[in-house]
Amino acid sequence: MKTVDFYTKINEIVIQDTRYSFDGYVFINEAVIYTVKKSEESRMENESSHISGPELLNGVMEYALKNFGPTAYSVFCEWGILDSMAIGNIVFNMIEHRILSRSENDSIKDFENAFDFETALCSPFLPMNSEPVNSSHIA
Repeated sequence: MKTVDFYTKINEIVIQDTRYSFDGYVFINEAVIYTVKKSEESRMENESSHISGPELLNGVMEYALKNFGPTAYSVFCEWGILDSMAIGNIVFNMIEHRILSRSENDSIKDFENAFDFETALCSPFLPMNSEPVNSSHIA
């Protein structure tokens, strides 16, 4: 269960940085928790549960597909999350507000051009041997 403090901090972030929605922040936080739990299952007992930027991106995509299926890309667009850098911006905003922590090796650059966001969220639902739909070509 989230604390009131969590929601207060997310509200503060959204007021300061209007690029992404409140719900997007809540989802990314849930995806971090999901990814950490999944990572802990495969790590040795003494290893840190800290996840890297690329691990988080994979976890976010997996969690989004699991929760939203073929509508994942549309949901993310509604939240203003249009690429992997947006996830990095959200994560680093939450780090700045002490919602998440980071290691000295974490960098916003881990999120730059990590993958084609639309393809990652849409291609699992396309028929085999089909090209992804490029929404910029839709009239």
